[in-house]
Amino acid sequence: MPNTQLIPDAALQLPRVQIAGDESRWYALRTYPRHEKKVHAQLRQKGVTTFLPLVSEVHRWSDRKKTIQIPLFPGYAFVRLEATVHNRLYVLRTAGVVGFVGNGGTGLPIPDNQIEDIQKVLAHNIPCVLYPFLRVGQRVRIHSGCLEGLEGILVTCNSDRSLVVSVEAIHQSLAIRIEGYDVEILSPPQNSQCGRGRISRCNANDRH
Repeated sequence: MPNTQLIPDAALQLPRVQIAGDESRWYALRTYPRHEKKVHAQLRQKGVTTFLPLVSEVHRWSDRKKTIQIPLFPGYAFVRLEATVHNRLYVLRTAGVVGFVGNGGTGLPIPDNQIEDIQKVLAHNIPCVLYPFLRVGQRVRIHSGCLEGLEGILVTCNSDRSLVVSVEAIHQSLAIRIEGYDVEILSPPQNSQCGRGRISRCNANDRH
């Protein structure tokens, strides 16, 4: 009678693959509702570089209040990897992952600066709010302070100036107030007399 060797289920799974490399790029993942943190934790355990933007939110009850961390972009997480078939499948076989965003489900690369800008805002605990996605507008770059180098679209509401920072792949944006920062104009709005490259300071009493 031949010897029978039982193979554990884990051995039948995909072998560990080389996720990161010289061709690594950021990609967005769509997750099931309220699965963002679970997906983030599982991918980290699998050796995948991930980024889950979180912000603090205070929940109040009649007898107490509690500060919790919630996803900045509900339903999304980000991974950095080389976009090979094996790597994508390795990520997709993670509980809670719906799929990659863009290019018919194979994933649309996200420019590094878009992820780095979000990371910079969160790392310095800059207050921010979600903002309707903007594709066009007056682009500026911050030239002072802890946010130096941050780029986005300048918007004005009730004399308050804010910088809208976007992740285009998921059509999501956040806004931060920039009063007191020096900004460089990168693309003036139409009919504007301001020249490209002009640096000015945003003050609360400034208006377009």
